[in-house]
Amino acid sequence: MKFMLAAVNAKYIHSNLGVYSLKAYGQKKVPGLEAEIGEYTINQQTDQILQDIYLRKPDFLGFSCYIWNISCILELGRDLSRLLPHTGIWLGGPEVSCRARELMEQEPWISGIMAGEGEETFAQLSAALKDVVSPESIDGIVWRQGDRILQNRPRAPISMDDLPFCYQETEGFENRIIYYESSRGCPFSCSYCLSSIDKAVRFRSLDKVRQELDFFLEKRVPQVKFIDRTFNCRKSHSMAIWTHILEHDNGVTNFHFEISADLLDDEELELLGKMRPGLVQLEIGVQSTNPLTLREIRRKTDLVRLKAAVDRINGFHNVHQHLDLIAGLPYEDYDSFCRSFDQVYEMKPEQLQLGFLKVLSGSPMEAAAKKYGLVWRSSPPYEVLRTDWISYGDLIRLKGVEDMVEVYYNSRQFTETVEELAKEFSGPFEFFRSLAEYYEKNGLAGISHSRLARYEILYRFILEKGLDAGKYGDLLITDLYLRENAKSRPFFAPDLRACREELRPFYRDREERQHIHIEVLRDGRILAFDYGKRDPLTKNAALETVGRLELGTGQKV
Repeated sequence: MKFMLAAVNAKYIHSNLGVYSLKAYGQKKVPGLEAEIGEYTINQQTDQILQDIYLRKPDFLGFSCYIWNISCILELGRDLSRLLPHTGIWLGGPEVSCRARELMEQEPWISGIMAGEGEETFAQLSAALKDVVSPESIDGIVWRQGDRILQNRPRAPISMDDLPFCYQETEGFENRIIYYESSRGCPFSCSYCLSSIDKAVRFRSLDKVRQELDFFLEKRVPQVKFIDRTFNCRKSHSMAIWTHILEHDNGVTNFHFEISADLLDDEELELLGKMRPGLVQLEIGVQSTNPLTLREIRRKTDLVRLKAAVDRINGFHNVHQHLDLIAGLPYEDYDSFCRSFDQVYEMKPEQLQLGFLKVLSGSPMEAAAKKYGLVWRSSPPYEVLRTDWISYGDLIRLKGVEDMVEVYYNSRQFTETVEELAKEFSGPFEFFRSLAEYYEKNGLAGISHSRLARYEILYRFILEKGLDAGKYGDLLITDLYLRENAKSRPFFAPDLRACREELRPFYRDREERQHIHIEVLRDGRILAFDYGKRDPLTKNAALETVGRLELGTGQKV
């Protein structure tokens, strides 16, 4: 019997740990199990995925379901059930576990759903199907028996140490993120998150974790992303792992962790301060700085400690920090979100993720929807449309701000300009809001602009606001060349053709001149951008002021 586990990822660079873990565990438990994996993306033509699965002709097809791929999977399943009528099509994953019976009533082609943790369930199910045995004794499944839908008892969690390491080789992962988990569950009870259902945290033994991390380090994989919900909830566990990757750093591999920054103590912070720049990146869910909101969503956060930890890590200049906010939470109106944004912005993260509440099936937030006046999209990803505190119109405005933050802040291509420009407004949020309004007013929103065009648009915005064109023109030019030696120049860049001879000595004075760009700003400063000496954290070129030259006179100063 041929088993196939299929994943439809959000991007090619992603991989799906779930299907690899199910396959590895199934083959460990069921001798002779023939299982293969098919990984696709939501950006592929559905017909391409359909053709590939059809040509493989599995007897059992299992889909890994999330909010970003469920629509695609349901479409595929409807067609495959008619093309391969003898194939059993099963679903699993967080998007179907909490509404299994409802989904099976709507979609009669679904043979069954593996609800909850899937490794042991898949192993037992595959063994039963191979031997043509009824699955009635298998925990954790909702299945179809003729016209009846039967729901077996829930699956008890298994020991993390029972899970085999599912990356026996790295072939096929050369340009992709590898996902890894050293724990399951979360000790916190945030009402918008499905992890709040499973409060018992289970850890993989440190001996196993160290051995598996050594495999990644030996293979020099680009990035390992830990999917632990709160990686640092047990200090001894996180310290041991961070110490190991520090002591065995290969100079290449980056490790990503989702943490609660307010749990970090001096010992943990000191350890993080020793990391090679780029070795570690941290994702920190702030979500809101409104105390009423944090209390209502049952998120225990000490904002003073969080800010102190983020500030201290910033001072190390070696760790990329990614801070998250969620719009649409209870008691957070438009003005309150503006304050949350400004307070998180002032923490100066490398990335500020402005997200929108997803009302997930089975979450406490869904159960309290009537209390909050929550209205959300009926289709995935079930994003909030309005609450008793924020209107859909306000959320539309926040969408515009989100776009501007992605382009002008998170891209890290405008750092010098935006840092100064935000000071011209009542706060950072007001700057991004005003810029979003400029985009909308001038028909620029929703268009895929080139990088150079983004600089020119921002310059025109600066002119419209009556700000110092010379100052911000220089900052924009600095930002442009910090990232790369751009061949095209924006319309506001100074014309350097008249002073080429005067600039030539600055190139001759430097070895490997192909790595150098010399630029003259409007204020007369001569800047040297050295792309052979990039900042290991920001990847910006090394920058040095090497002289002065009065533009238009050709006279060096």
